[in-house]
Amino acid sequence: MAIVNATDQTFSAETSSGLVLADFWAPWCGPCKMIAPVLEELDQEMGDKVKIVKIDVDENQETAAKFGVMSIPTLIVFKDGEVVDKVIGFQPKEALAEVLNKHA
Repeated sequence: MAIVNATDQTFSAETSSGLVLADFWAPWCGPCKMIAPVLEELDQEMGDKVKIVKIDVDENQETAAKFGVMSIPTLIVFKDGEVVDKVIGFQPKEALAEVLNKHA
């Protein structure tokens, strides 16, 4: 499953069903750039078990504000549209996989 880039308009549809990891990021954020390849690997390894959605906080401030995103990267885990977990800052792949597997 490919990583999806969401907007304020598409975010709720993209996170409404199944297990979704939403990455709130911005192009100028160093740790966001570091976490991008980690998310690519997770996407390949977890396949259909989890959908990864990226949302640029500069272009989609409404969604970032709705979920109280103050620092980036913020990773929010949704299960069937409900927030079930939140991780702030860079995380190694193993830590993120653990968080996702708790809710899979």
